[in-house]
Amino acid sequence: MDHRDILIDAARRPVDSARQVLDGIGPEVLNQMPDGEHSSIAWLIWHAARQQDAQLAELSGGRQVWLEQGWAQRLGVHRAVEEIGFGDSPAEVATVRVTDPALLGDYLQAVVARVVDHVEGLSPADLDDVVDVRWDPPVTRGVRIVSIIDDAVAHVAQAAYLRGLLENWRIGY
Repeated sequence: MDHRDILIDAARRPVDSARQVLDGIGPEVLNQMPDGEHSSIAWLIWHAARQQDAQLAELSGGRQVWLEQGWAQRLGVHRAVEEIGFGDSPAEVATVRVTDPALLGDYLQAVVARVVDHVEGLSPADLDDVVDVRWDPPVTRGVRIVSIIDDAVAHVAQAAYLRGLLENWRIGY
């Protein structure tokens, strides 16, 4: 299997899982913050997409899908472009309220399509390029790609778990 095939398969998996989580969900469950403190399903899936979008734009030197395709307006989420969810307080989490769950899945899919496009153009040597020297050891392109995919997988899995708790729902594999 080619290195690109592995990364592309991994990148696409959160989209499939998110679609299942969002299928048939009502806005009250989608936006519910357990105990008024914890992340909602909407925030978890929004963040899964936003962090990939922002980090990939930085990695590739391109523009964020969030800006390029007008996702803030389409989703009705008005956060500054640099606000992607890392370190959000409960009040900031509460600002991510979405009325159309399918649109949230569409945003994640649009971001993952951009990830796939980026990965398709990479050689094995490109994965070894150092892209961030703020860490020890420095972060390579391959490690960063795995990191943004891993973060998306984790947050979509949290969304699935949360829907299960709120509605006694199970993801269907």
